[in-house]
Amino acid sequence: MDFLINSAYAQAPAAAPSPMQPLLMMIIFVAVFYFLLIRPQMKRAKEHRNMVSQLAKGDEVITTGGLAGRIEHLGDSFISLEIAPEVKVKVQKSQVANVLPKGTLKDA
Repeated sequence: MDFLINSAYAQAPAAAPSPMQPLLMMIIFVAVFYFLLIRPQMKRAKEHRNMVSQLAKGDEVITTGGLAGRIEHLGDSFISLEIAPEVKVKVQKSQVANVLPKGTLKDA
């Protein structure tokens, strides 16, 4: 009946892991997160801040909610968008997703 149950043999004691190994793994883990997640997000946020700071009256923009319009008035934290003739809405500056090339809204 020895073929159904494997024989257990004594093994040599396992070597103790190095105390530096978990620390090294943690450093590698943090570095991977920084370069794959944190750094690209910080770069996108910086680009968005620069875009928002360069907005000017007459720019054609799209908001994160999907509204497309022309900037009629700029405030410190809000802008007034004309989304149709004589139809204006007020949105936060930070909600501007993209600045469109001039004349894009007239083509649509």
